[in-house]
Amino acid sequence: MARDTGSSCRLCRREGEKLFLKGTRCYTHRCAIERRDYAPGDHGAKRASKLSNFGIQMREKQKLKRIYGLLEKQFRLYFASAVQSKGVTGTVLLQLLERRLDNVIYRLGFATSRKAARQIVSHGFVMINDKPVNISSVLVKQNDEISLRFGSDQKGQKMVEANFEASKARTAPAWLTAEINHFKGKILRLPERDDINFPINEQLIVELYSR
Repeated sequence: MARDTGSSCRLCRREGEKLFLKGTRCYTHRCAIERRDYAPGDHGAKRASKLSNFGIQMREKQKLKRIYGLLEKQFRLYFASAVQSKGVTGTVLLQLLERRLDNVIYRLGFATSRKAARQIVSHGFVMINDKPVNISSVLVKQNDEISLRFGSDQKGQKMVEANFEASKARTAPAWLTAEINHFKGKILRLPERDDINFPINEQLIVELYSR
């Protein structure tokens, strides 16, 4: 599967705000935005041009895409699915992205970032309803039970335990419940718009794809 292997910090700087792509580092003085609050590149500090309506819509789409770590083709597929579903397209889009397994692992506190959550999934540590799953894009459903099984991999277990400690200040949203000591979580209900607490204007994205 194609991946974006570029610097995560450059993505935050390009959007001009913290997207929390590097886990705990984003909360410290080592965060790139704290040190260089301007776009990357040789002329990044001089860029101050006013964005057009199209530019504003594009930046909002890029921001959401980068928060969840998706490439353009993947993002378009989610948008197409949202258009075909019942409900408000923008809200359905966000709900689909929130239901991704890698996002759920991150939200439960098993990982410090969505990128780290994808590694946990791909390493085969994750079970859904006691069945092993190693695909990060799987969409969870209501009443699904998520658990981590490490077998003899003590290194993986210690890594997740360290993630728990680092994620204490970040509680699981109301649609999830986590049993940290047992490496378990459950989907109480599907996410609602109010559960998605980062600043995003999904209507701008709908307008962009409606052009």
